[in-house]
Amino acid sequence: MSNEVKKVSQSALNKCFWYWSFFAHACYNYERLQGTGFLHSMCPIIDELYDKDDKEGRAVAMTRHAAFFNTEPRVGTAIIGLAAAMEERIASGEEELAETVTSVKTGLMGPLAGIGDTLMQAILAPLLLSIAIGIGENGNVLGPILYFVAFIVIAIVLHRIFFNIGYNQGDEGIAQLLESGAINKVIVGAGVMGCTVMGALAANYVKLSTTVVIPFTTGEFNLQENFFDAIMPKMLPLGITLLVWWLMDKKGVSSTRMLVYIVIIGFVLGFIGII
Repeated sequence: MSNEVKKVSQSALNKCFWYWSFFAHACYNYERLQGTGFLHSMCPIIDELYDKDDKEGRAVAMTRHAAFFNTEPRVGTAIIGLAAAMEERIASGEEELAETVTSVKTGLMGPLAGIGDTLMQAILAPLLLSIAIGIGENGNVLGPILYFVAFIVIAIVLHRIFFNIGYNQGDEGIAQLLESGAINKVIVGAGVMGCTVMGALAANYVKLSTTVVIPFTTGEFNLQENFFDAIMPKMLPLGITLLVWWLMDKKGVSSTRMLVYIVIIGFVLGFIGII
């Protein structure tokens, strides 16, 4: 066995990166989920490492990467880079890694999916949407354009960062990243920023007020103006926002059920003249 590890070209790595970026969910199915997309991204690597006459070696490598796979595409791209680096070593004679690469993929896809879903779906997307909605509320087309461009740019940057970590540093680099706490700090910081933005959005866009007026001999007492607004402006929007959050987060009420509840309760209260 040669001690020299075969290396693929930068062109092959770039193709691997872009194939995964655009086709991670190609031929998505319930049997293998992203398995076909993973194989597609590895094809440029396999093409350079195995001669076209080595049909058996190519077939074995492609079968190896067609197995079940599922993770968050942006952060999970670290596994793509790692698999490319391991495939170089397998093609160089370290055949014992052929089974290890499958185990490594399986072991990493869950933790990276948890990080990626938190970053992209729970923090980044709502944060960008809240900013874009505020800009586009009055018909400004820059709102949706900003969201689209910003999300794509950030996604591609994250793709590249994690791909390079996986390829250049291997599983040790990924493990070190997971254990360093850096990701948690980013999540906490982004979460604080997201809560600040969402709080401002709730104050500006959640509309709830009461029309109840209590007659007295000396005049009328407007419950909204003389009580709620006197204590704290926007008290009712804040209260309904916190109630919805509590029911969904703590009591497990689904978003669909919550929407139905709000519509029904709002209709009833509006019909009897309370709001």
